[in-house]
Amino acid sequence: MHIGIVGLGLVGSALSARLLAAGYRVSGFDIAPGQVARLVEAGGEARASAADLAAAEQVVLLSLPTLSISAAVIDRMLDALRPGATVIDTTTGSPEESAALCAMLAGRGVDYLEALIGGSSSQVRAGDAMLMCGGAQTVYERCRPLFHTCFRDLFYLGDCGQAARMKLVLNLILGLNRAVLAEGLCFAEACGLDAARALEILKVSPAYSRVMDTKGSRMVESRFEPEARLAQHLKDVRVILDLGARTGAKLPLSALHRELLEEAERAGYGGADNSAVICAYRNGGTR
Repeated sequence: MHIGIVGLGLVGSALSARLLAAGYRVSGFDIAPGQVARLVEAGGEARASAADLAAAEQVVLLSLPTLSISAAVIDRMLDALRPGATVIDTTTGSPEESAALCAMLAGRGVDYLEALIGGSSSQVRAGDAMLMCGGAQTVYERCRPLFHTCFRDLFYLGDCGQAARMKLVLNLILGLNRAVLAEGLCFAEACGLDAARALEILKVSPAYSRVMDTKGSRMVESRFEPEARLAQHLKDVRVILDLGARTGAKLPLSALHRELLEEAERAGYGGADNSAVICAYRNGGTR
């Protein structure tokens, strides 16, 4: 199968690496020429624009920061997308936006599938991430071999919008796990304990969560090279709170979490790994 990927950042490049390793032909476009160059070096093909990619490929995978950017890219691809083409969107956003994109493309004979990832870019690269899909089940079944190449576990949630809702639930819990770990490690340090030793004990305690394995040492050692950017999770928390307001869900911890992430972003950590939430606790949130 031939796959075109628009957006070759942390997740897009990890997906392209897995697909190329599995023998897929992968073409790509990104507004950063260096990202496209790296795809070509790895054995992929460069496309001059999103429209050029859509004209060449029947399956287009989007890996973009926000659904509003996805919508703008899809708009630029519309005339090039052929009836029967499939757009797979890995971008986290509001369920209503996903459903609207699905309906708009269906009117042009193009399939749209939301394919939302649970896991960081390093987990995607290692095949240790999971996937939640929403859209027509026939489209999902057609894409299953592609998804099995990249993901450990697959879940079909139903109509477009359902996967977006589940991804927001997942991100709420995962983000709060990171914030709690950051607070706990800083509390340990304030009590005169060695944070690395505290983390070692926490990993075998009833308080264990997997985020200790993926983010704990990063927090202890202040290693924030990005696997998933803090600003991206802040965007998701804002979407979570907006959806909560519209559904009547009580989300007081998420409201506090947004404040912590905003503090870390103001301190310059928006482009850092999301484990940098710990910087909202340390040194008054400054570098």
